[in-house]
Amino acid sequence: MKTKIHAAAGAVALITVSAFWLSTATAELLGDSAAITTVKNCVLAGMVALIPAMIIAGASGFSLGKGWKSPVVARKKWRMRIIAANGLLVLVPSAFLLSSFATAGRFDKFFAVVQAIELVAGATNIALLSLNIRDGLSLRRKPLRLATRAR
Repeated sequence: MKTKIHAAAGAVALITVSAFWLSTATAELLGDSAAITTVKNCVLAGMVALIPAMIIAGASGFSLGKGWKSPVVARKKWRMRIIAANGLLVLVPSAFLLSSFATAGRFDKFFAVVQAIELVAGATNIALLSLNIRDGLSLRRKPLRLATRAR
């Protein structure tokens, strides 16, 4: 059961971060200031889904990996620490700042710099979450491969 909760939370986190990133990039490239403002406010509101998913994925992952000596588990833990730090130190503050700037109609150079930083940080988290999901799937398949070889 814990494995399914972990997988579901990880999937929700990846899908949510990806949706935020794609919406932001699309609004920046094709939208007007109203579209950008809408996206920035939706990203901020979407933190209500993302933050619990990240907490559940991280906590359940650390619980599932407890006692494992596998280098794969160690890499997943290391990536999760970077994902969490990136989210707490860059993405959440950026979401608040960009939403408030967009709502005020402040689309200046500082907005653009923060937006660029947010896009890089978001892409980083997408890549790291994807790698964690890949490694999680490999851990799940490994016992099956070993069991079939033993027969």
